[in-house]
Amino acid sequence: VVDVGDISALTKYGIARMDFETSGERQAYDFITKYATENGGRTPSYTTLAAECPDITYIPGVSDSFEYLAGELKATAAKREVLRRVNGYTDDETGKRIPSEFAEKFAEMSAVDFGAYLVGLGESIRGKAEVRKDIGHTLGDLGVIFIEEYRKRKEGKSYTLWKTPFVTLNEEIGGLYSGDVYGIMAESGRGKTYLSEVFVDELLRQGAVVLVKSYEVKWYPWLSRLLSIATAVDGVVKADGLGEVGLPNKAILSGKMDEELEPFMLEMVAKINEYYPGELVLQAKGDANLTRTLDELDRELHMRPDIDVVVLDPFYGLADVYGRNANKVAGGAAEMAARRLETIIGAHDVVGIYTIQAHTERQEAEEGEHRAIKLPKRDQVKTTKAVLEIATNLFSFDAANGNGALGVEKGRNGGEGFVIELIALMDYGVLRELPKGEEIAGQFVSGF
Repeated sequence: VVDVGDISALTKYGIARMDFETSGERQAYDFITKYATENGGRTPSYTTLAAECPDITYIPGVSDSFEYLAGELKATAAKREVLRRVNGYTDDETGKRIPSEFAEKFAEMSAVDFGAYLVGLGESIRGKAEVRKDIGHTLGDLGVIFIEEYRKRKEGKSYTLWKTPFVTLNEEIGGLYSGDVYGIMAESGRGKTYLSEVFVDELLRQGAVVLVKSYEVKWYPWLSRLLSIATAVDGVVKADGLGEVGLPNKAILSGKMDEELEPFMLEMVAKINEYYPGELVLQAKGDANLTRTLDELDRELHMRPDIDVVVLDPFYGLADVYGRNANKVAGGAAEMAARRLETIIGAHDVVGIYTIQAHTERQEAEEGEHRAIKLPKRDQVKTTKAVLEIATNLFSFDAANGNGALGVEKGRNGGEGFVIELIALMDYGVLRELPKGEEIAGQFVSGF
């Protein structure tokens, strides 16, 4: 750097003062960077450097490239970092003894948490050892890797596409792509959780491994709804005026199932692990294993790399949403949580689904009248706009009086403004598209 007279190589290759081993080397680093700041980016002469920093030996005429020297320096620094964390060290500037971080973590952590710590440590060390050689792809690079990626996608190897429960929605948006985030938005009490469970039912039928974090619903009512939804798909109950429906959810919740249906329900529950091709991993309200931070979600996805889908119900159940406002703006913590969630979903290449509440000043239906279906708009979400921005598709939902509607409020890949009408007999597990033409007469009585 001194020979060339340009300090930019330190920035280009990410060289920091702690990459140098001795206090003399760090003193030289500090002096050179301070000198450049005060002298228009120029570096000191070798005589000035030698005079100001007597603890280093100046070697003129070094012919090795900056890239090679930076790589060697950072690789050595990364190894030294491992030893410092494992063995502890004495700070040569303060003389203070810093204990072994490795030993402390080993003593205080569970085996699972310590394993996650080791994974994080490895990633940290690797990041410190690497020297970035480029900042992006050229068109030449993209042309080659595009063809490779297209062929992988053609063979279904690069990403996973999961279907939603609604045929016309699949036709509009394609489905749910791994690595993408999808949002479900509705007013309070209008069925956000219910719709998310309808999605889960369909994903489990396709063989997906689904991790659900249910922050507002306990395990029994959550499973009760799933049983009702699953049996509605199978059409196990023939109800007058309703057609083929599922087990009544209220009867399951109250423990007062019809005597004829109860044996079937209990048998289904006993074999539910065999019913779905996929696997459900449920963390529900009140459970000891329910975690609330994005760090824990990241760790869980490392522990279970076979997970295909993550459902957060609701998004603001995450503790990160209410954490320290690191970027010093209103809603900053929630914004940072949304951005990190997007990163985690992409890094693990899973489908992310969250629910979120819309706040509207809706007019209640008068007594004796049916309330009209009204889909909420994205500007009615108050938590943070970032959680809407990370969504590939934002679904809006409303249901009342046996009717429902599902809209695409945001469509990054198309579909924005698309709405499907639904039959919403949610106590009987029914949330499906409104039949068309002759299907209506065959499934429902007139006047429904």
